[in-house]
This record gives sequence, C-alpha cells and structure tokens, in this order.
Amino acid sequence: MLEPQELGKRYDSTRQAWEDIWDSASIEVELEAVAYERSQATLQAYLPYLPKDVPILEAGSGLSAVVITLRRMGYRVQGLDYALNALVTSKAYDSTLPLVSGDVHALPYATNSLGAYLSFGVLEHFEHGMQPALVEALRILMPGGVLVLTIPYPNLVNQFVAWRRKQAGVTRLNDDDFYESTYNRRALVGEVERAGFKIEQVEATSHAYTLWGLGGVFRAPGYYRTSKVADRLGGVLSAVLPWAFNFSTLVIARKP
Repeated sequence: MLEPQELGKRYDSTRQAWEDIWDSASIEVELEAVAYERSQATLQAYLPYLPKDVPILEAGSGLSAVVITLRRMGYRVQGLDYALNALVTSKAYDSTLPLVSGDVHALPYATNSLGAYLSFGVLEHFEHGMQPALVEALRILMPGGVLVLTIPYPNLVNQFVAWRRKQAGVTRLNDDDFYESTYNRRALVGEVERAGFKIEQVEATSHAYTLWGLGGVFRAPGYYRTSKVADRLGGVLSAVLPWAFNFSTLVIARKP
C-alpha cells in the first residue's frame, strides 16, 4: 500500500479533474457510449472470461455505466471510485447499485475474495505508474481470478500530437495538469506480468476512436461518437494495421 507522499504531486489534482468531469457528465449518455460499436466490440472480447457466480469489481467505475450494463446481463458487478460525486450521481440513478468509495491502491476487500477485476482507462492516470494498483488487484482476486484492463496506446495519431506539442514548445506538464500515460504492448504486458498475473489475451481495440481524434469526417454528432466512415475504416485498420492505429490495448490475465 502506498503512503500519501508516494502517490505523486498530481494525485489530488487528478482526482479533482475527474470530479469536474463527472459533474458535467450524464449517466444516460455514458450508457449510450457503452452501446457504441467500438465499446461493444471490446465488451464482447472480454465477456467470455467473466464469471457469473462470484463477485466482480470495476475499479474506477465513474458513473457506473459498465456496472449497470453488466448487471443487466446477470453479472454480480460492483463499482468503486474515489470521485464521490460520481457515486452519488450513480446512486441517484439506481439506489440498488452496489457502489463503494475507495482507492485502487487500497481496496476495501479481503484477500482472494473477488472473481474478476475490471479497469477501463484508469491506471494510466497515476504518475507513480500502475504497478501498485496491479499488485492490489492481484491481492483481492481469487486464484484463477480474471484481470480485464484497458490502457491507451501510443499510436501514430498520439505520436503526431506529441510531436506537435513539442514543436509548439510544450515539453512537459505543469504541476496541476491532468496526468495520463500511454504504454506500448511490451511495456504493458511487462507491468501486468511483473505484478504476478499470467497473460491470457492482448488485443488492440477502438481503432475508430483513434480516427475520431483526427476530427472532420471521422466524427459524428454526439458524445465522442465516431462516424460510419470511422467505424468502417477502423474495422479495416484493426485487421491490417492493428497496432499502428490502436487506441486502447485490452489485456486479459489471470491470477495463478
């Protein structure tokens, strides 16, 4: 478990950034986003690994759209987040949701108690890295329990944006900037294995959303909605250039 001084100087500002994000967000809109083609493709990739007979945790559940979706499908999913306003909003939407306030570095669950741990775009937001949270995830999972993790990938568009920032003279984050990292395939697999997990599957996902980042014809009206052009081209890229245009790497692993 990390001590407060080890969490990094951007820990509090990152939490505040998430609280600001959830203040201006909508559960209904988040649920629509879970139904997007790219989201459903990722869902279908990890769904076969999830148990239905034991509890599952989404660590960093935000407005609970994934929790709600999976519970409607019969999975025993509960959510945890350190943004209290997200939990309050979720409970106002559905008071029966099993939600807990907590931190991914100190989970309020017994060792070997959960069947799966879900983390979607969360662990890249800590400047000290993902290792402490992964070790904590390993602790609370039952032997054979499943880790489902998505993390942004340094794709060609991401690299282009970084180059443009460098050309503009933006070489580092200010102390109060929202923190986020990307991981290539080797680095991400290495982090997961170093924590003690055994890799089951690694997959490049959400190529259409990489194109969304380019704007123009790749965007449709709505909340981060990709156009039909982006969806179709993204499907092609996922087959012919899966890693060059990978937006988010999906890792599925097990606790030995």
